[in-house]
Amino acid sequence: MPEVLSTGSVAVLFFLSNQFISGLSDDTPSMKNTTGDNHTSSHLGTGTVVLIICLAIVVILLFSLFLFKLYQKKKREEQYARLLKLFEEDDELEDHNLDQNHLVGCPGHC
Repeated sequence: MPEVLSTGSVAVLFFLSNQFISGLSDDTPSMKNTTGDNHTSSHLGTGTVVLIICLAIVVILLFSLFLFKLYQKKKREEQYARLLKLFEEDDELEDHNLDQNHLVGCPGHC
């Protein structure tokens, strides 16, 4: 069964991605273009937006996977409880039948 990332791992991943994004969008004086060409800065802004969207999609997918695994575990536990209940009811019926056979005086196993 694949291991699902814990909440702490997702938080660390989110923190690192925010650090990476803030590093990309850092406007230092050496990076500014004095000729008025904004093509580079708009490209950087578009790249940042695309990166944020990709990270958001990854986080949503990981969260969905986590919820799905949690749902599967809950369903499995419910099915197991139903199975145990079925066997308990079967044992009760068998015990009841044995008691009735014993009272009637059925020889051997009936």
